[in-house]
Amino acid sequence: MPADPLHRAGMSQRSATSQPTNGSRASVIEVRRSARRRRTVSAYREGDRTVVLIPARMSEAEEQRWVTVMLDKLAAQESRRTFGDAELSERARRLSEQYFGGRAEAASVRWVTNQNTRWGSCTPSERSIRLSHRLQGMPEYVVDYVLCHELAHLLVPGHGPRFWRLLEAYPKTERARGYLEGVVAAERLPHVPGARDS
Repeated sequence: MPADPLHRAGMSQRSATSQPTNGSRASVIEVRRSARRRRTVSAYREGDRTVVLIPARMSEAEEQRWVTVMLDKLAAQESRRTFGDAELSERARRLSEQYFGGRAEAASVRWVTNQNTRWGSCTPSERSIRLSHRLQGMPEYVVDYVLCHELAHLLVPGHGPRFWRLLEAYPKTERARGYLEGVVAAERLPHVPGARDS
C-alpha cells in the first residue's frame, strides 16, 4: 500500500481546529512541518481548511507568527480578487469623489461575464457601468483605471481630447494602460507546444 504523502519521511503534520481570529473564511488551520523545507513558508486554501507549510526547525513562537502572517496574506489576496458588485460600486463612488469632484455618479456598477473583448462599458443614459470579470484578480490600480475610464464617460461620452484630459486626473492611467496592453499582447502570443503536445 502506498505511503500517505503527508506522512513521508521528513514530514510531520499538526492541525488546529479553531476559527482563525482574523476573520478568515477558513475554519481549520493545518500546519505541516517539513525537514526538507529550509527557509520558505507558504499557505493555500483547501476547501474550508488553510494549510500552512513551514520548516520543521521553526519554534512554536515562529510558527504562530508565520501562521498569522500567511492568513493575513491569503485574506488580502482574496479580497483583491473577489470584491463583489457592492464593493465595486463603493469603489466607483470614492474614485468619483477623488478624481472628478463627485460629478460622475453611476446608478449601477457591476461585474459582467459577457464582455470578452472590452474591459468595461458605460451607458451614460442609464448611468450604468459594467466591468469585465477578466479584470478580477488584476492589480487594484488597473481596476481603478477602468472604473475611472467608465466614470469619465458619464461626463464626456466620446474619446475626444476633453475625455482624455479628464482622465489625466487619475495618476496611474499610463501604467494601467500599459498593463492592459501587455495582457492583450500576451493573449495574442502563439501557442508554444509543450512536452505533452508532442
